[in-house]
Amino acid sequence: MEVSTKQYKRCDLVTVSGRIDSATSSTLADALDAITNEGRFRIVLDLKDVDFMSSAGLRVLISTQKTCKPRGEVVLAVVPERIYEALELAGFIPLFKFYDDVLDAVANF
Repeated sequence: MEVSTKQYKRCDLVTVSGRIDSATSSTLADALDAITNEGRFRIVLDLKDVDFMSSAGLRVLISTQKTCKPRGEVVLAVVPERIYEALELAGFIPLFKFYDDVLDAVANF
C-alpha cells in the first residue's frame, strides 16, 4: 500500500493505493494521525486505487472520522464499488460524504 498526502489551504488530500489490511492499516493511520495532530481536521481520502479494504482499514476510517468530526470531517472520493459495498455492509454509509471526483470533494471545504 502507498499513501501520499498533500496539504491545501482548506483541507488535506490523502491518496491511497493498494490493499488496506491489518499489515498496512497502521501506515494509513499514521498518515492520518500526523494530519490531525497538527490541528487539521478536514481530510479528503482518495480511494480510487484501493484494491481491498479489511476491517482494520474500516477501523482507521471510523477512528479518524471520530477525531475530526467536532471540527471537520473525513470525506471519501472516488470509492471503488467493492469498497463502497464493504462500507455499506458495515453500516458506515451514513457516517461519510461520498464524492465521484477529488476536485468536488476538495471543493466541499
